[in-house]
Amino acid sequence: MKIDLNADLGEGYGAWSMGDDDALLGLVSSANIACGFHAGDPLIMQRTVESAKARGVDIGAHVGFPDRQGFGRRVMQIDATELAAMVIYQLGALAGIVRAAGYRMTHMSFHGALGNMAAANAKLAEPLVRAVAAFDRELLIVSSSSRAIEGAAAACGLRVATTFLADRAYDDDGLLVPRGTAGAVIHDPALVLERVQRLLCDGVVITATGRALPMQATSILLHGDTPGAVEFARTIRAAIETAGGEVAPVSRLITGSPGRGRS
Repeated sequence: MKIDLNADLGEGYGAWSMGDDDALLGLVSSANIACGFHAGDPLIMQRTVESAKARGVDIGAHVGFPDRQGFGRRVMQIDATELAAMVIYQLGALAGIVRAAGYRMTHMSFHGALGNMAAANAKLAEPLVRAVAAFDRELLIVSSSSRAIEGAAAACGLRVATTFLADRAYDDDGLLVPRGTAGAVIHDPALVLERVQRLLCDGVVITATGRALPMQATSILLHGDTPGAVEFARTIRAAIETAGGEVAPVSRLITGSPGRGRS
C-alpha cells in the first residue's frame, strides 16, 4: 500500500511564520504551497520550494481567495470569471518560482472557503477547473471528496487525487463540515490516528453523524497551521510504515482515467 502524505505550507507572510514548515517537509511527501493570496509571499514561496526540492517533495499550488486577514477561510462573493483569472494568476506565480529553482510543479489544490465552495457547487467548480486545464493539463488536482470537482476535471481531461483530511470532520455527503461548527476541526491526536487507521484498513471515514462513509483516498492531508501538526504527521507516517505501507509523492501514485485518482 502506497499513499501520499501532504501538508499546506508556506502560509506565513513577511516576518510572520505559520507552522513548522521545515519539520513537516522532513515528514511529508507532497506540499501545497500558498501562492500569496490567502497567505505567503514571493520570498516564503521561494524558500519553501527550495526546501521541498532538497527533500524530493512534490510541489503544488495552494490557490485561495484574496483574503490574508481571514486566511482564506471567509466566504467571498466574486464573479466566476474573475475567480478563474485569480486561479491562473496564482498558478503562474508559483510555477515561475518552481521553474527558476529547476524543479517542477506537479499538482494544485483549492484552499479554504474557495475549496469548500467549489467542492459543493458544480457551477463554480467548472470554470475554476477549466482555468487549471488552460494553464497546464498535466497538473493533478488534489481535492477532498467532491463530485463537483471530479466531474469538472473529467470534462477537462484532468486527473484528481482524492485527499483525506485527517484533522477535519466530514458530513454524510463526503464534504467537509464548515469551520466554526463544533467538532469541525479535530485536535485529539489519538482520534486523528484512529481515523487514519480506519481509512487505511477499512477504506471508510466516520462522518459527523456516525455513518461509515466509503472513501478511496490517494493522499492524507494535514494542515500546517494546526497545533501539533508536526507530531500528527510523525505519528501518521509511523502508522503507515508500521502497517507495511509506503509514503510516496502524489505524482507517483496517480493512474487511470481523468477525473479519478487511485493509489
